Amino acid sequence: MGTTWIKAIHKGGGIASALMRSISYIGDKSKTEDGELVYGYECDPCTAISEFLLSKKIYEQQTGRDQGKHDVIAYHVRMSFKEGEVTAEKALDLGRELAMRWTRGKHQLIIAAHTNTKNPHVHIIYNSVNLECNGKYQDFKRSAIALRRVSDQICLENGLSVIESPGLSKGHNRAEYLGENKPPTIREQLQNIIDEILPQCKNYDDFINGLQAQGVTVKFGKQLSFKLQNAKRFARQDTLGDDYSIEAILERMSGKRIVVPKQKIIAPTKTQKPNLLIDIQAKLQQGYGAGFEQWLRTYATWLSQPCCAVY
Repeated sequence: MGTTWIKAIHKGGGIASALMRSISYIGDKSKTEDGELVYGYECDPCTAISEFLLSKKIYEQQTGRDQGKHDVIAYHVRMSFKEGEVTAEKALDLGRELAMRWTRGKHQLIIAAHTNTKNPHVHIIYNSVNLECNGKYQDFKRSAIALRRVSDQICLENGLSVIESPGLSKGHNRAEYLGENKPPTIREQLQNIIDEILPQCKNYDDFINGLQAQGVTVKFGKQLSFKLQNAKRFARQDTLGDDYSIEAILERMSGKRIVVPKQKIIAPTKTQKPNLLIDIQAKLQQGYGAGFEQWLRTYATWLSQPCCAVY
């Protein structure tokens, strides 16, 4: 059973720094068996940042297009599996299959399987610029749903369980349906506090004062660092995400950047949580129901259409 999400990586303060943070994170040797669970397509994992940057430069020279600091330089995909269902090596293979089907093999990409959690999961980062450097991946409405369908098809082909009713319920995401709901992390708590105080801030002093009023300790240095009352250590501002950098904070206060705060999620109760996993072997023995067969036909029809577009 693979759950997925996808998000864009924006240039923010700089292309190199944005790529460095993301690619360094997924390639962390402590999470990838000393780098053994890292795979590169049309690029070397050791030099992927430079290769992504070169493709971007060639694209700008060939097309004359530059979208400034809000340009999407890459996309980050995560594919997570149920605990005990696959090995890390198998997760890497499935992640590679997902990446190739999703990008149609038209983009450089890095794939890494992480073993630092109970459930194996895979991170994929692919260059927004295509291999010919004359076009870019164009995200589309409900791309997360389309990605999920590709993931589910791969799981079905490999005899893994999938979520039978993937539609969202009130305030619940797919991970929570599977009983994986967790309290917000320290960084998520900081993001929520910043989202809450920014509408009342007129300048950076207001921002700092607002954080301190919420019980956040602020440490000044080359990078601002924040510490919650219940936290053991400080979190640097540059680790909170593109929408929480110094430049982004100033743009949000001035109205140049609009960020919709994440919806607060309420964990489902035990009586609300349905059984959403399909036992593939049981289905094969019992025969598919009409609804399940229609579901598979829908996926097959969708998979025949191109996932990736360029402009």
